[in-house]
Amino acid sequence: MQRTALTPADFEQALLAKGAYYHIHHPFHVAMYEGRASREQIQGWVANRFYYQVNIPLKDAAILANCPDRDTRREWVQRILDHDGAPGEEGGIEAWLRLAEAVGLDREQVLSQELVLPGVRFAVDAYVNFARRANWQEAASSSLTELFAPQIHQSRLDSWPQHYSWIDPAGYDYFRTRLKQARRDVEHGLRITLAHYTTFEAQQRMLNILQFKLDVLWTMLDAMSMAYELKRPPYHSVTDANVWHRGITL
Repeated sequence: MQRTALTPADFEQALLAKGAYYHIHHPFHVAMYEGRASREQIQGWVANRFYYQVNIPLKDAAILANCPDRDTRREWVQRILDHDGAPGEEGGIEAWLRLAEAVGLDREQVLSQELVLPGVRFAVDAYVNFARRANWQEAASSSLTELFAPQIHQSRLDSWPQHYSWIDPAGYDYFRTRLKQARRDVEHGLRITLAHYTTFEAQQRMLNILQFKLDVLWTMLDAMSMAYELKRPPYHSVTDANVWHRGITL
């Protein structure tokens, strides 16, 4: 029996309800905004999250490559410029490197990605590969965790300066910039999503796609929690060395 599609308003509410599983609720993130994270934990988060940041433009480029609609491409390409930077301008990746320096990390070490945990790498790679293989509307709508992003950026701006006086405030520029950008991106992503998913079955698929993206973000923090909170990084029972792979083409 075919079920009736949700109205656009009800579908949007179903998407928003997925915020209950956003990684702002992960214990590792809760510890950061409550001031309970150690220097090592914050540095580990920044270094590992960098891998996500540098892959965002690759994800967006994959969406553009699969998108035949010129108007959508014109609007979506701004996301790449936001992260890579336009000619003569810095972008989000450079701002993240300043955050890395603000928390005491070495810029070249972060760029080398040698601190990226396998679990983080696998999760991010799965997201990029999904964007490459899915149709462009599904790949675009997977970005709708941005619905919840302003809250997470604001939580860092509100709590980190209060709890972590050792962090150079200049490092917070990324979070300030993304507050505005994320709201703009949400508006575009929602327009695409509400227009594309017009049957009940398609809407349920979209909710599952959004859950997949939430899984990616949560799994990244699971890996960091194991390494920096529980002191169980990969191969901890075998060696103290960071012997995991540094990234290869499979």
